[in-house]
Amino acid sequence: MTEARLKARLWVQALIRRCMTEDIFAAVVRAGDHDAGAVLVKLNRLDAGGCTVFTQIRDRDGQAAWLRGTGPEPVSEASADDYIARQLRYDEDLWVVEIEDRAGRHPMVEPVIAG
Repeated sequence: MTEARLKARLWVQALIRRCMTEDIFAAVVRAGDHDAGAVLVKLNRLDAGGCTVFTQIRDRDGQAAWLRGTGPEPVSEASADDYIARQLRYDEDLWVVEIEDRAGRHPMVEPVIAG
């Protein structure tokens, strides 16, 4: 049996709402395919410590998870933006959501796998 997946646009809207409920700023930087676009989340810690870009993946068991696409340690905002630009060259349907939180909080409920 195949797993029903939430359309990308609805998932992004839910992420933005979860951020709002936790008083975390989030914005859609780039809208992708409304139904099947993958999502990148750029977590910007502002002047408190760089950025991390999370990429949606499936773990070994097929469960949704996140990979630190820019690696285990935060990178500069320019490096994060370069990573996103490279991913957009491969997949024009990508959504990009930016979360800004000095403490590095994000409301993503799926596990994060070290990158």
